[in-house]
Amino acid sequence: MSDLDLLTQSLARNVKRWRAERGFTLETLAARAGVSRGMLIQIEQARTNPSIGTVVKIGDALGASITTLLDYEQGPEVRIVPADQAVRLWHTDAGSYNRLLAGAEAPGPLEMWDWRLMPGEGSSSDPHPAGTVELIHVTAGELTLTVDGARHRVPTGASVTFEAGVPHTYGNDGGEPLDMVMAVSVPPVR
Repeated sequence: MSDLDLLTQSLARNVKRWRAERGFTLETLAARAGVSRGMLIQIEQARTNPSIGTVVKIGDALGASITTLLDYEQGPEVRIVPADQAVRLWHTDAGSYNRLLAGAEAPGPLEMWDWRLMPGEGSSSDPHPAGTVELIHVTAGELTLTVDGARHRVPTGASVTFEAGVPHTYGNDGGEPLDMVMAVSVPPVR
């Protein structure tokens, strides 16, 4: 079984499980996540590979991290994720990518990401639930972070934190690859 097939089946199983635990119908989850009921059915039947944006919306609506939704090895309290098992959810032909390094439910979803953006590339994010906080540390290059329309430059070695309940974009306006590590803390669903 390929890694993609494994992730598709894990996503199907975990979305069903978390939806049931929350007592959400397909219609309720669709409305909360802003995705169609048909898409949820396809996801729960492992018949589609949704975009990262769709997975993020479903995770936010369920109050579960992407790590939890894609986890196919639910196990002990200590979990080591080998480098070759970090999940790459987005990439471009030019070489930009992000990798989900680790995540936890403490007390809401908590995720750690490894990002690379090639010169001239960027990635936009819809607003996360109110109270979501992102922390970013730039290890190479310079990040152009746009939060709710305001641009901020974050150079190598600098860190930034912001409330991610508004539209935001990660960009590389420089001439060299941008590498950064990002943590995302989402409040628990009430």
